[in-house]
Amino acid sequence: MKALLLYPEFPDTFWSFKHALKFIGKRASLPPLGLLTVAAMLPAKWEKRLVDVNVRPLREKDLAWADVVLISAMIAQRDSATQLIARCRAAGKTIVAGGPLFTVEQARFPDVDHLVLNEAETTLPGFLDDFARGVARHVYTSTELPDLRETPAPLWELVELRRYASMSVQYSRGCPFDCDFCSVTAMFGHRPRVKTPAQILTELDGLWQRGWRGTVFFVDDNFIGNKRSLREELLPALVRWHRGKRGFGFYTEASINLADDEELMRSMVAAAFDQVFVGIETPEEASLTECNKRQNQSRDLVADVKRIQRAGLEVQGGFIVGFDNDSPTIFQRQIDFIQKSGIVTAMVGLLQAVPGTKLHERLHQQGRLLGETTGDNVDGTTNFIPRMNREKLRDGYRQLMDHLYAPGPYYRRIRTFLREYQPMRISGAANSGNFRAFARASLRLGVIGRERFHFWGLLMWTCFRRPTLVPIAVRLSIYGFHFRKCCAALGA
Repeated sequence: MKALLLYPEFPDTFWSFKHALKFIGKRASLPPLGLLTVAAMLPAKWEKRLVDVNVRPLREKDLAWADVVLISAMIAQRDSATQLIARCRAAGKTIVAGGPLFTVEQARFPDVDHLVLNEAETTLPGFLDDFARGVARHVYTSTELPDLRETPAPLWELVELRRYASMSVQYSRGCPFDCDFCSVTAMFGHRPRVKTPAQILTELDGLWQRGWRGTVFFVDDNFIGNKRSLREELLPALVRWHRGKRGFGFYTEASINLADDEELMRSMVAAAFDQVFVGIETPEEASLTECNKRQNQSRDLVADVKRIQRAGLEVQGGFIVGFDNDSPTIFQRQIDFIQKSGIVTAMVGLLQAVPGTKLHERLHQQGRLLGETTGDNVDGTTNFIPRMNREKLRDGYRQLMDHLYAPGPYYRRIRTFLREYQPMRISGAANSGNFRAFARASLRLGVIGRERFHFWGLLMWTCFRRPTLVPIAVRLSIYGFHFRKCCAALGA
């Protein structure tokens, strides 16, 4: 059996970094980790080929080669997934689909032959048994939460590593919190399940042996959900592993209570973590209560962010406007918070109701849903009737984004961050591709761009004040170029 693993294209979004990737000659931020893990669960005798449409197009000869097509996608990839499925159907291929998009929107894809949903460790074996006997059903689902200690390592040999800016691994699934807009606990539960350190080191060794030198994203939705296993098992193992594997650096996602644990932050930095995404959401206490973001309530969030930065972890932040308790003052309050905290990479989105979440169910009961979510919460749309006037919400959001990523405020925010940031080391990963990035940034941002005075001013300031952080200043300047492109599309 020849299996084509197909990954649809992401639109131009905040996290796609498409405009930034051109500076370093990469095509996509991350490989499709889920598909690579599924590939390892397929029968060993099957031939496997990966086509990630984010890095190369699907060719007719790929379809001609395949006996069966396995496609996985997130909601933001809906349009590309629909187009790819149509091509596979026209070519007469058997289509097997899974992942978040197909889990929540089964009815949209009548041309898919088999839907293998939820976590593949529980549903894929049954499908493969039935498929081998010619009696496969249309839908396979399960409420069982599998033991990740049985999950195989991804098949890295299917990936063109040089096409990607980062690699990815997964240590845990699940989150102990219960934010009502988040689908993580609906899919993966509240008890974080973890892999063994040996599994993670095997995955990292696989990347090392294939020549990868660069950043690796731990894709866990809350990396610190199981602090005990993290502190006692994984981080010590990563510290030992990293001693002989220079050139690697890690980043991940965590809840804000990371700021309460100085020892844990030190251990993460010692293990080569230097960035962390944190869901801040809003400075409005009533809105935090509304969405059950209890871990963020009654805190000095700015102080928490600065504490994490001073520990050596660059904080990237997620923010939301459009809660029922948001008043028209929320836009300026978000700006003030983000500027003061020095969160350079601040993803501010309009609230969207994702199927399967408590928010979606509540809005459905209130008759306020307007349709499906786009899966991209920074595209300026929302799929429900907000309490705030819709035009006021949309206009306030666009003005907020325009201000945050205008050269003046953006470059001031970089300086605020660089003043606080206290890295243990500047990793080899942070310097990879430095000369190419600097050369292209110098031309595109420093000569052509309207931000050229801000760009050179930042570099001069960094050279004199924080010279070891010049590569980070260049990287964040490039990010700003991408974010301004996204804001321009939002305005259109």
